Parts: sequence; structure tokens; C-alpha cells
Amino acid sequence: MASDERVAGGDVVLAIDQGTSATKAVVVTDRGEISHRATVPIHQSYPQPGWAEQDPMEIWRSVQRAVADVLSEAHPRRVLAVGLSTQRESTLLWDRNTGQPLGPLLGWQDTRGAGLCAKLRTDGHADRIRETTGLPLDAMFSASKAAALLDRHDPDRSRSSRGELCLGTIDSWLLWQLDGRHLIETGNAARTQLLDISTCRWDPWLLDVFNVPLPALPQVTSSTGPFTTCRDLHPSLREVPVTGVLGDSHAALFAHAGWTGGRVKVTYGTGSSVMGVTTTEVKQAAGVARTIAWQLGEPTYALEGNIRSSGATLVWLARLLNSTPGELAGAAASDSQGVFIVPAFTGLGAPWWDDRARAVIVGLTDSTSREQLARAALESIAFQVEDVVAAVEHAGGSVRMILADGGPSTNATLMQLQADTSGRHVRTSPAAELSALGAAHVAGLGAGLWSIADLDRVSRTGADYRPNPADTSRHERLHDWHTAVTAARELPRQARNQP
Repeated sequence: MASDERVAGGDVVLAIDQGTSATKAVVVTDRGEISHRATVPIHQSYPQPGWAEQDPMEIWRSVQRAVADVLSEAHPRRVLAVGLSTQRESTLLWDRNTGQPLGPLLGWQDTRGAGLCAKLRTDGHADRIRETTGLPLDAMFSASKAAALLDRHDPDRSRSSRGELCLGTIDSWLLWQLDGRHLIETGNAARTQLLDISTCRWDPWLLDVFNVPLPALPQVTSSTGPFTTCRDLHPSLREVPVTGVLGDSHAALFAHAGWTGGRVKVTYGTGSSVMGVTTTEVKQAAGVARTIAWQLGEPTYALEGNIRSSGATLVWLARLLNSTPGELAGAAASDSQGVFIVPAFTGLGAPWWDDRARAVIVGLTDSTSREQLARAALESIAFQVEDVVAAVEHAGGSVRMILADGGPSTNATLMQLQADTSGRHVRTSPAAELSALGAAHVAGLGAGLWSIADLDRVSRTGADYRPNPADTSRHERLHDWHTAVTAARELPRQARNQP
């Protein structure tokens, strides 16, 4: 696959995937395939309901360690370029002069900005925010987190207005650590709810309503840069450039060759992201967000829905039942016997976008078993994914195939359940580190190592799951699931109305 235009002396790409629970590093050959890998776990803390925090310096150290580990088994002087894939929406604030973070990073699950979002909704700003950013007004996105950080550390906005403080997402933080430049990649910027996605520029009106000063924000740049070198990452990489940066879900879509129509990518993890490129202009998309997948020249737009709890539902249930997620998934019954779990622990994401919804279990009887609860937890993942896929299809055209990745996608029971629930073909990825692979592919493009045509020829054959043609109860199960979702959304309202 290697191009004649490659830079002399290098023929592999190093990619880093900085996620919520771990940082991964991979070396990708000039054939577009992973040859070496390393993983470093990182901690998360939940100091009170609705808060999710991480230590920015621990994240940076995990990146350095993952890179050192993977390069201990691969020749570092063969690295031509570096790519980054990062968790999105997570936001932090640091001092421009010292480079030190001002407090913890607020994770993407953090909803402490929900009060500001509610006020902006009451003030009638939700429609304009969605029209400009493509995103529903929700505390998951970075803008309300940025406001919360500034309210605590710069309440009068004096320091941030003078540019003494830096706001950024994880890609901004890592690029800053590499050589002190304050940058953000376009697709990540599109997830802040401060970017006008039609112009790829920070929007003055949005900055005003969220009270975020422009001098605190990074410079927006395309997915292939220009970025920076890896000066402070590893001694052998000081002159190696970063030539590709993507949000993690965007990177997974790219690794799936998701630029092809009629398919959506589903990344199964703590939460789940459902994303598909749209080739037509979509102004309104009920239940899902319009976003920028990547920018290689002109921006490529996508439709996406985010699910707040998918793999996390099994983690919760395992903790409740003194088990492990793997044990529960393996022990799941073949039928939940009418039990439904709606995992609205911090509200519901797409396509409902209801912060006030609360988790419920519907259909319990005195004979309900742990195996049936495990089945209901798996089904909650498949039902939520199908709701978002249906919304993407409604907004952007027919969806014939689901491209699955992430840890839970290795569970054959879940993948067959997804195919049966959706009535669509499901294909899994053979690579576990798909977001890192997508970042490597974009970095290779940026470095001239290969072309899109080359990447089209990369083997992506995983396991295939097709819906059972004898299954006639799919629509009935979806109807019962939606009844349970209604209960999750109405129960808090009914509680507030009690005398």
C-alpha cells in the first residue's frame, strides 16, 4: 500500500486512542494493519450524582506510558507520523503560563451543566443552538461544562478574557502537552456546542449565551492539521509530526470505511455512539445530532445519536448481583419473560434527550431470575441502538448494515440480538482497537503514506450476523420497550405531582 511520496526513513504510524477507561497505543504498518499494541487503564471518579471527573495529568502520563510500552516492542525510528483519537465532549481548564490544570477534567457523562441548559431552554434558545451547532441542547456537550469550570475558577471571566486560561477537550490537552500549542480538531470542536458547523468557526452568539470568552478557546484546524510535533511525548519521536486527529467515534467510523452510504457505525462501550455519514444536506434530524465526522479538505457531515448507558448497564447490574459483566452476559437467558430495563441513570440520550428520565425496571414478578435480568440488560442495549438507527434512517436515508465495534461487540449473543431487534445485517470489526486504527489511517493520509483508495482495500472482515427470518415478534418487543421508556420518562413527572 505504501506511496512513493512517503517521507524517507519511516514506514509505520503510531496511533494513540485516549478513552474514558484506558489509553491505548498501536503501531500500524504501511498495509494499514495493527502490528503492536499497548493499553494503560485510567481512573474515573463520581464525587456526587451527575458528576464525572478524571485527572488530566494522569491522562497525560497514561499516554506517555502507553507509547513507551508499545515502542519497546517496535522500532521507534520507523514511525513516520502520529495520530490521535480522543474521548469527546470531556472538558478541562488550565493555566496558559504554567500549563497546570485548574481542577479535574469534567467527563462527557458529567451533567453539572444541566441547570444552565434548562435556563437556556426556558429562555427560548434551544432551537437556534440546534440550528447552529447541529446538537440538541444538552449537558453532555462541552459548552455547559466549560461554563461550569469558568464559574468556579474565573467567575468574572477576567482571566479567560485576557487569554490567561485555556479551555479545551482531550485532543486540545494532548496537543498542548506535546509542544504548547492550543489547537482543536474540527470534529472535536463540533462536539463543544460552541461551533457553527456550517462555517467551522466559533460562533459569537453561542459564546455569549454560554458566557465563554473567545481568547480561552483553541484554534480550530482540520483533521490532518497542521498540528505539531511530538516533542515531549517520547525521546525517539521529538521530530515526528502529528498528522491526524479525530474524536474516538469519528475515528471508529473512519476505520470502518464509513464514508460509504447505507451503513452506520455503532461503537459499544460504557455508552454507545451511533454514527453515519450523510451525503445529502440535512437541516433537521429529529432525535439525532448533525455533526462533523472529519475534515479532509471540505468537512464531511454525519448524523449521530449518543446512548448514555449501554455496557455501563451490565456493570451496574453485575455490581448489584455481586457478579461480573462477563458472567452476566454469558448467563443471560434466551428470553427476558417481559422484563425491561431502561437504564436512564443520568437521563436518556438519543433519540429522547430527556435529562429528567430515570431508570426503571418494568415487568418484574416473584419468579424473575438473575438470568432474565441479564437478558433484559443486553436487550436494553439492542433496543437503544435500534431507536437511534431508526432515527438516523428517518433523517438521512436507508440503513442496510450496522458496523459494530467496541468491547461488547465481541459478545455473539448481543450481536445476534442486535440483528434480530433491528432487522438489519450486523458486521463486527476484526480489530479491537478500532478508534486507534482510524486515527492511524487519517494520520497516514496526512503523511502521504497512503490514499483513500488504498484504505478502501484494507481487509475489514469480521463476524456477520443476520436477522432471523423466522422472528415475527420484533415489532411487538419494540412496542413493549417503548412502553417501558415512556414509564421512565413519566415516573419523575408523576412523583413531582404527588401531593
